[in-house]
Amino acid sequence: MSRLFRDVDGGSLYPQGSVVCIGAFDGLHLGHRALVRHAVTRARALDVPAVALSFEPLPREFFAAGAKPPRLMLPRARIEGLRDLGADGIGLLPFDARLAAMSAEDFVRDVLVGRLAAREVWVGPEFRFGHKRGGDMATLRRLGSHLNFEAGEIAPVLLDGERVSSTRIRQALGDGDFAQSARLLGRPYAISGHVVRGKRLGRTLGYPTANLRFGGKTPAFFGVHAAWVHGIDAAPLPAVSSFGTRPTVDGVEPLLEAHLFDFDGDLYGRRIEVEFVAKLRDEEKFPDLPALVAQMNRDAVQARAILQRQEKQQAYA
Repeated sequence: MSRLFRDVDGGSLYPQGSVVCIGAFDGLHLGHRALVRHAVTRARALDVPAVALSFEPLPREFFAAGAKPPRLMLPRARIEGLRDLGADGIGLLPFDARLAAMSAEDFVRDVLVGRLAAREVWVGPEFRFGHKRGGDMATLRRLGSHLNFEAGEIAPVLLDGERVSSTRIRQALGDGDFAQSARLLGRPYAISGHVVRGKRLGRTLGYPTANLRFGGKTPAFFGVHAAWVHGIDAAPLPAVSSFGTRPTVDGVEPLLEAHLFDFDGDLYGRRIEVEFVAKLRDEEKFPDLPALVAQMNRDAVQARAILQRQEKQQAYA
């Protein structure tokens, strides 16, 4: 069981020492996975815990003026993903004005050494930290020589000759290129959460949906998609999903609605995962509900056909 901590202050959490990796880890793509796995390997060699250190909100969200930048992954999914990669400790430090003002030197002394007793610290390419991004790899190595820890940077993970990054994944998702996002992530892109109650309008229109909120974060994309829903049966269930603000019915908050084909059951409170397969269209505002339903019918037919083709392709693969 991984240990989760969110506080900067306090005594040492790992008096026996630890191996720490630091990153935003938004999406947990191939580059993030390489960093965490390397830290876990080093921790096992030293017989100390592996600690994945991140922030919530992410620094770029804290510093954003106006609209928040898109997120790939919500905090719980990030925690679960880091745990599955072998992290013994997971830190989601609250990135606030105090942390933003902390110098790189104080962050190393107070957090990496004082809180985590780091014996090794591993980061990704071009890592910067501390007030006004004043710290870098050279800073870590200089302080490490005085504070008895080693620091290292893993090589970038490349795909098609370019570095794997969350920026590339957000671009792929915005373009509706789920095959490319899956290559960069090492798995299909999906959003998970607990099913919440909506206005039940979909049920009255013949399309009951399982609804997931996106935690007040900004999604990387909107639109209507063919999707698989995991977490209900042993095998994923086919669905058509709509991700957006529902302009036809004056919605505001981003909501992910998934209509599961040929399924009739109560999913409220259940934790599910919606895996996106193909984009059908952008979100639209329709003049009335009959026009909306007519388009939903067309969406359902198209989504079924796409998912059936995928099933056949996988069966013969």
